[in-house]
Amino acid sequence: TGLVVLSASVESLNILLFLISSLSQWNFSTVNVEGMAPPKRILFPPEKICMVWQHRQSAGAGLLNVGNTCFLNAVLQCLTYTAPLANYLLSREHSQACHQQGFCMMCIMEAHVNKVLHSSVSAILPLAVLKVFRCKSFQEDAHDFLCCTVNAMQRACLSRQFSCQLLGNVWLRAFPAAQHPHFSLLQAVSSLTAALEDFVTPEHLDGENSLALCLVSRCKKNVPASKRFTVHCAPKVLTVCLKRFDCFTGGKISKVVEYPEYLDLRPYMSQADGEPLHYSLYAVLVHSGVSCHGGHYFCYTKASNGLWYQMDDESVELRCIDTALRQQAYLLFYGRGRELKGATLKDGEGPFTREKDEEYLFSADRGQV
Repeated sequence: TGLVVLSASVESLNILLFLISSLSQWNFSTVNVEGMAPPKRILFPPEKICMVWQHRQSAGAGLLNVGNTCFLNAVLQCLTYTAPLANYLLSREHSQACHQQGFCMMCIMEAHVNKVLHSSVSAILPLAVLKVFRCKSFQEDAHDFLCCTVNAMQRACLSRQFSCQLLGNVWLRAFPAAQHPHFSLLQAVSSLTAALEDFVTPEHLDGENSLALCLVSRCKKNVPASKRFTVHCAPKVLTVCLKRFDCFTGGKISKVVEYPEYLDLRPYMSQADGEPLHYSLYAVLVHSGVSCHGGHYFCYTKASNGLWYQMDDESVELRCIDTALRQQAYLLFYGRGRELKGATLKDGEGPFTREKDEEYLFSADRGQV
């Protein structure tokens, strides 16, 4: 399994690329991981990972807020509607083969996802997750909770985790998933694609920043050089975090950053030539408020029926894709592959209640929208 975090400072706004492949082992055939043994166990064979929902249904239950737990609810909903993860958890294959003694985050998430998507009530209490993280009515950061949850799921499945996704023009390094490399972008950006373009733009090194050792001739002297970072392995799921909190003041950074419904990662890969690497947006996590010490988290997710929903704790309501694309996003979730478009709302339609969902979907399938 693999996990990589790239932090790119954009003025006072940090763009964080959070690459997750929670269901498969990375292919190490083209990666130098000298000195590091491969994982002893593969959580799920890569060829069996299905990025498309196996069952089509409307959105599941909302999540009750027991006091400043909106951060937890929003992240859980985004993970619940991560198709490859949900497909695996809905099959209950993990719990049937799990030999973990005591706490197992994968077992907890399996029970949670099945409860949310199979519930007959409008909202449930994620009690098992609340107990694990010992939430005590304090507002926490949604991105921190996402990292903790994903790491806990990884630890439950594999004895070792690896991150090896970045390729520079000098070397390629492998390191444990708990370690996060950080890189800085110097120019301000107003969109996700602009941030990615800046990220892969070569940086010239001279003077004090010149390369201290000539690797080719081993001449052991400072020489002008250039460096360039690219994404080496395309993940199944790409999560982008827009760091909207000033680490010094705790204030909110309200900069507008545009993000597309569909993203092609190919131009930012080590091998930029080749077939497009399409990603489709399926979840947007939003923070509303003026500081990191308060505010409220909610999210927009794309359910298996192809419709978008706003999930605000116990509230689950239909929304159009245009609304999801106009948010002051904090976390963006993209799935590999350009899925066929299902029934979607037009501008001006909605919000709808969950009770009207099936009626709308029925007419949409017959071209009556």
